[in-house]
Amino acid sequence: MKKINTIPFDTKRVPPKQNIFFMPFLWLACFVLTRSGKLKIKKVNMKGLKPPYLVLGTHHAFMDFYVTPLALFPHRANYVSELEGFEAYGEWLYRQIGCLGTRKFINDIDLVKNISRIMKRKGILVLYPEARYANVGTSSKFPDSVGKMIKMLKVPVVIINMQGNYLQSPIWNLSKRKGVKLNTTLTKVLTPEQIKEMSVSDINNIVEEKMRYDEYKYQADNNIRISYKERAKGLHLPLYQCPVCEKEFSMASEGIILSCNNCMAKWEMNELGKLVKVAAGNDSLDFSHIPDWYEWERKQVEKQIDAGIYKLNCRVKIEALPNAVNFIDCGEGHLVHKKEGFYLTFYDYRKQEETTKFFSSKSLFSIHTEYDYRSKKGQCVTLSTQEDTYFIYPLEEGFNATKIQFATEYLHDLATR
Repeated sequence: MKKINTIPFDTKRVPPKQNIFFMPFLWLACFVLTRSGKLKIKKVNMKGLKPPYLVLGTHHAFMDFYVTPLALFPHRANYVSELEGFEAYGEWLYRQIGCLGTRKFINDIDLVKNISRIMKRKGILVLYPEARYANVGTSSKFPDSVGKMIKMLKVPVVIINMQGNYLQSPIWNLSKRKGVKLNTTLTKVLTPEQIKEMSVSDINNIVEEKMRYDEYKYQADNNIRISYKERAKGLHLPLYQCPVCEKEFSMASEGIILSCNNCMAKWEMNELGKLVKVAAGNDSLDFSHIPDWYEWERKQVEKQIDAGIYKLNCRVKIEALPNAVNFIDCGEGHLVHKKEGFYLTFYDYRKQEETTKFFSSKSLFSIHTEYDYRSKKGQCVTLSTQEDTYFIYPLEEGFNATKIQFATEYLHDLATR
């Protein structure tokens, strides 16, 4: 029987530069993997820019990791990566391609120190501050600490805003769609001189504006037709609440149809990514643009919280990821989400006893979500300590990763006002 490794990942280890002998193979692989999308790269204000500098990237899909190296060619870079990538592909390989390991949505002082070291050795650091793939092809919230880090580093800031990556392979159905054009714009948005004169708030506003995107608008504007016959399959995961009868967790999807099992309303997802109503429903509700439906759900959760009726109290399965070696089965537990934060109760393999860990709303500006983790484990959210990342899967109704995300973000806003 394989021995379980419980030693926490070494976040203090200084990341190496990308292995120069790997680079020709990496660039070739990225070129081949983006070729079907006829990737076009546009560079703005980049002439004459040399390392060190910080790159902030929009985060759509795994394709991001193939597009970014090509956009930065011929320069090498270091990349911030969550530990699950290290575990999936091996720590040695991830170190060779310049990755820094971290856990999502925690205060990681070692990561900040390593980023600073990379800048001091005149490197390039790539960070995806949204920290998860786009749920419905729109930009996600990122922490105010991004502006603080930029202020501290005093190096040029570059934004890489990608288009088409989500449309090719949305997180709720990873099957690759054909015919999607990939576009990327690499823009130097801030110089050290500008950063020196700006407030953290002003820096964050500029970054947020330059990182804004809407994949379905991009699809419509460029007349990108997706004929994939199961293009709506899985869409009920982010669009979990019916706008007609307002029942939660009643949505279903199959083929090109999104439907409500409660009121029988139906929508067809057409080749341009629009939802067209085909059965029942209130005509006053127009959610043909998928992100509009998604944002309506967010407001519904906020109303529940304001009314004091939001609740999550669910039996769950838990796996811990302490390092780049293995997951550890923690068995069944309980996840409770309240105004003050999350309570996760389970058998703690480190203490060898049942324990309850608390994650405060003030400390979590968002939460990592998955709709079908590793294509076999289903919906999932993660909560992290310095030693472990806990992957949490539902064992009963009432758990939806999108709704939990909305609640986490709003409760954080309330806690930090």
